[in-house]
Amino acid sequence: MKQSTMRRTRSVSALTLASLSLAAALAGSMPASAAELGDEQHRPAIHYSPEKNWMNDPNGLVFHKGVYHMYYQHNPSGNTWGNMSWGHATSKDLVHWEEQPLAISTDAQEDVFSGSIVVDKNNTSGLGTAENPPLIAIYTSAYKEASTHRGLQAQSLAYSLDDGQTWTKYDGNPVLSRNSANFRDPKVFWYDNPAGGSYWVMTAVEAQEHKVVLYKSDNLKDWTALSEFGPANATGGQWECPDLFPLAVDGDPNNVKWVMIVSINPGGVAGGSAGQYFVGNFDGTTFTSETTKPAATLPAGTVLAGFNDGTYNGWTVNNEPGNWKNGPFGDAPAAGSLPGQSPVTGFGGTGLVNSFNDGDWPVGTMKSPAFTVSQDYLNFLVGGGNHPRTSDRLDNTPPQGELLFDGFEVPAGTTLADFGWTGTGDIAPQYQPFAGGGDHAIGTHVINTFESNGGGDEKQGTLISPAFTITKNNLSMLVGGGNRSNDPNQTLAVQLLVNGEIKRSVAGENAGALNWKAWDVAEFRGQQAQIRVVDQATGGWGHLTLDHVMQTDAPAVPRSDETTVNLEVGGQVVRTATGSNSEALDLASWNVKEFAGQQANISIIDNNRGGWGHILADEFMLSAKPAVSALETYDWLDYGRDYYAAVSFGNMPDDKRIMLGWMSNWDYANDIPTSPWRSAMALPREVKLTQTPDGPRLTQSAVKQVEKLGGKVSYNDKKGGPISAGTHPLPAQSAGQIQQVDITFTPGTATKSGLTVLGDEKSSTVIGYDATTGKMFVDRRNSGNTTFHPAFASIEDAPVTLDKNGNITLRIYLDRSSVEVFAQNGLRTITDQVFPNPGADKMALFAEGGTAQLKSLTVTPLEKAMFLPEKK
Repeated sequence: MKQSTMRRTRSVSALTLASLSLAAALAGSMPASAAELGDEQHRPAIHYSPEKNWMNDPNGLVFHKGVYHMYYQHNPSGNTWGNMSWGHATSKDLVHWEEQPLAISTDAQEDVFSGSIVVDKNNTSGLGTAENPPLIAIYTSAYKEASTHRGLQAQSLAYSLDDGQTWTKYDGNPVLSRNSANFRDPKVFWYDNPAGGSYWVMTAVEAQEHKVVLYKSDNLKDWTALSEFGPANATGGQWECPDLFPLAVDGDPNNVKWVMIVSINPGGVAGGSAGQYFVGNFDGTTFTSETTKPAATLPAGTVLAGFNDGTYNGWTVNNEPGNWKNGPFGDAPAAGSLPGQSPVTGFGGTGLVNSFNDGDWPVGTMKSPAFTVSQDYLNFLVGGGNHPRTSDRLDNTPPQGELLFDGFEVPAGTTLADFGWTGTGDIAPQYQPFAGGGDHAIGTHVINTFESNGGGDEKQGTLISPAFTITKNNLSMLVGGGNRSNDPNQTLAVQLLVNGEIKRSVAGENAGALNWKAWDVAEFRGQQAQIRVVDQATGGWGHLTLDHVMQTDAPAVPRSDETTVNLEVGGQVVRTATGSNSEALDLASWNVKEFAGQQANISIIDNNRGGWGHILADEFMLSAKPAVSALETYDWLDYGRDYYAAVSFGNMPDDKRIMLGWMSNWDYANDIPTSPWRSAMALPREVKLTQTPDGPRLTQSAVKQVEKLGGKVSYNDKKGGPISAGTHPLPAQSAGQIQQVDITFTPGTATKSGLTVLGDEKSSTVIGYDATTGKMFVDRRNSGNTTFHPAFASIEDAPVTLDKNGNITLRIYLDRSSVEVFAQNGLRTITDQVFPNPGADKMALFAEGGTAQLKSLTVTPLEKAMFLPEKK
């Protein structure tokens, strides 16, 4: 298959925005920040993002004839994952990128998943000539139903004879198959064998088996197995996107180690997606890790419950009543995995609590017998779904109040049009309500924009209620479905109209379950109002559900759809923990010193019916020492939520190792509030190995070319001074959304200290150091728009060692919708997306619990790294 040979370049700053969507028109006006493509709110200025549509993993990173090529997973037809093809961008400096035509496209037989590109200098493949050797793309064919290989993943080739602009799929594909549905992500390099007989080496993964599989080839078409690596260290999710390369320790050519990169999803150190690495040796056949950690163990202590005798031993078990055979907890502990469940690992002994009986749907609770808190720590193992506790409410009963709209329980043969509702498009009142209810709906009918006019997420329109008088302080309602309430181009929301103006807006949580939402409407009491449902969204979760709209004195309390382990003292939950969307249990620990001598219970709650709607728990012990999470002992490329699938460029000059990662997380990647594009790449990073007390470890820094984006320093405090307890705004010269920030400070007596960025009067992102834990952190819980997905608001942290002077030094890159933090010369990094409020650009210093000492602070604005439009 050959792509068009027409040369075409695009610049995200050079194209004007398409016409306003109906959603923006409904909002009254077009946001000023979206006047030109490239300057939309949240559009990265120094990170690559495509002009439009979906992007994920970097693929085929290669340097060739003075040009850096970045291919990537791309949906050419939409803004969510799908139609996987290879997008393409080029750069001469790793900073300014030009988007090129689609490189390798999905077709009727296959989706084109991740892979790599090599320069076949000696034409070993025979697909070029000695005079014009080919570029060879080695990618994963994800075969569709139409293919004879349907359901399998295998490795295939495509080749380019025009320096990577157009590609032809090899007629003999696939070139390597294991008859596996999860064999993917080939990274290929040329191995110069010291013993002679050099060859190509491929690393790929058996994703579900947590294995990197290695193969060799002389011609890129015929492959022979070499060895396997893994499982090792983090195995909570599937392994993906391996890479293997040598690095000299501290630049010493006589001390070379090999680094194995493995991405994991879910099961990362911060939750969801992440990348781990191993340091060791490669002899041309086998990679041997020197940094694989032994299985973590619980500290010695008093066992409260181990679930190893085949019974729950006095625990009270409340399984949901109904037609479920066992669920969710059954009548006895599980011996491991349950039917339909992926392998469960990391539990102790012969039994554990596993609420996957009958799948994720059933809900229930368990509670331990009372015990006395007699030691300082309560340690245990936990896994399963990541659904934290959000309230004390587990049921779905309506709050006290007056039903405003009668649950949409219209008589047979009537629609909402018969009751004064109006609207437009596919969700107009003649298509509503839907007689199918919904999970946690009340009654049998709901408004459901998915089911309108034939059904589907592509349905669009509006639905407006009759006017009513606001008589109470709150409007409460059940809302479900997608969350695009802050997307002006694809608005999906329930809105409150007062005098025709939008005064409140709410949406679902990208989930099928409806949950209680509330608006404070006290200021509008006595006024006429209407409810409007707006659906201008398409693609995944492009629909909304609404039920049981009420006027209430107090706001409705959201139902806690949790999968948690809790400590109860005096009938109140005082500690809580949840899983990490992983079937691998990990160690957890609660400091319970303050409850010494008191009676307590452990409760285990499964109140979730969605994905990962189950909880795993085991080995509850009181101990004098805390348990340390095994995840925190492993080596991670990045401790943030948004650095995944990172791989290195091939064919680099001067033996440099430059890596590039996708700046997102599969927990919420399809839902981030950007349009018409979705996702960006992190800054390219040069990685090196340096000797540490624990052995050779990676250091990372943004490539030197980024420094050329820096202009005149806007704020420079070389003298420093004390940072007293409180928040201290910095002068206006420090403000900005696109800049490099360099700060050195000493924690002093402060428990927490650092700076806030991308702030306004109501929000900011907090970056600092916690002296009580010895960790730097990024807190994005109040960073602007955090409500588009329930998993987004979070704190990320990473262990750091203060330097010999007791200082911590951070280099921070701010870019409209992200922060990248490099600590202590790049030994630790945290990369997080943030979506600040419009205009939020202020910076401040802060300290808590004492006084810190600022040593220096420099702020350097960065120029936008965008190409100008191509001249015609």
